[in-house]
Amino acid sequence: MTMLSLLKISLMIFIAGNLLEMGLKINLEDALKGLRNIRFVGYTLLWGFVLGPGLAYAITLIIPLQPPHALGLILLGMAPAAPFIPMFVNKAKGDLGFTASFMVLVSIGTVIFMPIAVPLMAKGLSVSHWTIAKPLVLIILLPMAVGMLVLRLNKILAWKLNPIAKKTTVVFAVITVLLSIIVFGEGLLEVRGTYAIASLIIFFVVITTFSYWFSFGLRHEQKIILSIGMSTRNLGASVAPLLSIAELDQRTIIMVVMALPLMLISPLLAIKYFGHLASKVESGLKHTAPRDV
Repeated sequence: MTMLSLLKISLMIFIAGNLLEMGLKINLEDALKGLRNIRFVGYTLLWGFVLGPGLAYAITLIIPLQPPHALGLILLGMAPAAPFIPMFVNKAKGDLGFTASFMVLVSIGTVIFMPIAVPLMAKGLSVSHWTIAKPLVLIILLPMAVGMLVLRLNKILAWKLNPIAKKTTVVFAVITVLLSIIVFGEGLLEVRGTYAIASLIIFFVVITTFSYWFSFGLRHEQKIILSIGMSTRNLGASVAPLLSIAELDQRTIIMVVMALPLMLISPLLAIKYFGHLASKVESGLKHTAPRDV
């Protein structure tokens, strides 16, 4: 078995474990809470599956990227929200109930959207709809659904399974990182002199800031969920359409891997900047509010 095959297996276990852990925490009632907010649902779908992919595609038209790097950026643009965003939302004091809704919505949306969009937008990637959909269902939707079902039927069992899923996820996260360095280390050095890093920075800066600024009518606690969710990418979903390709240009996966540090930095900056901005607005409202006589 090759190192690349081991990396694929490790990545799939990491993603499935992450989604299972998340599902073990998502209460169905909490998830339904945000899904009843039409404005929040609309912005999530708009930024996740229209403006996000559109931004990535537009960048590839403007910046002269190598085709494999362009393909990697487009795949990243189609897969919003890393499974670990609840951690960032909690730090940002966002609405955790709406976070559950957001994760359910983008997970289902990704499984539906990518099999349709990839053949249309990803030039040079000729795969069937089911080839794309199958890994998304198996490593994203199914583990999360199982976790939610266990929590629904037996909260004590969910409570016991959660630390096991978390530890397994951490172990395979480390293995995945180490294998990525071994397999793609040389390729990562070769991106110097290309526009790959610059295009990633532009994408993350724009999607992080604009998804907050242009989500009109939502409270800060909801807008910050959108910003954090869009500033992170589901790397597993981005790579999933590539898993069945025998002779894959490794530069595409390298482009996806390079997004990892940016999607850890972007939500932290969003929390700091938009949290400070929200505090100033709230403070200003208190000072301008009429006092009781």
